[in-house]
Formats: sequence, structure tokens, C-alpha cells
Amino acid sequence: MSDPVRAGDAPIPVEVEAGKSYFWCACGQSSNQPFCDGSHKDTDFKPVKWVAEADGRKFFCACKGTGNQPLCDGSHK
Repeated sequence: MSDPVRAGDAPIPVEVEAGKSYFWCACGQSSNQPFCDGSHKDTDFKPVKWVAEADGRKFFCACKGTGNQPLCDGSHK
């Protein structure tokens, strides 16, 4: 598998809703970062489904190097 495209150098804050599913872009090619827009179609990547447990702000990974997909773990540093 090839490496994902680095979509940014800082996490992307998103206000999430409890119980809602979010599909994080793992390939880095989406124009709707941090979420999937189908750009992975011709790659080995697949979006990562994440369900919010509570309302609030979460920080989604943009560098695509996190070990805690889809949330930022500081790997961009």
C-alpha cells in the first residue's frame, strides 16, 4: 500500500453530534477534509467510519499519520 497524501500540518477541529457517523478520509485526497468524498476510488485506501459518543469538538487528523485514526494523536509534530 502506498502512503497517504498529507492533507495538512495541523488537526482539523469539528463539532460532532452524539450518535452520528463520520467517514474520515484516509487517503488524504478528499477536497472535503477531514472527511471522505470518494477520491480514494482508484487507491487501496478506504474511509474510516467513526461514531461520536457525545456532542462536542473533536480534532481529526489531517497529516494522515495518526495511530489513533481518525483523531489526531500529535503525529504531525
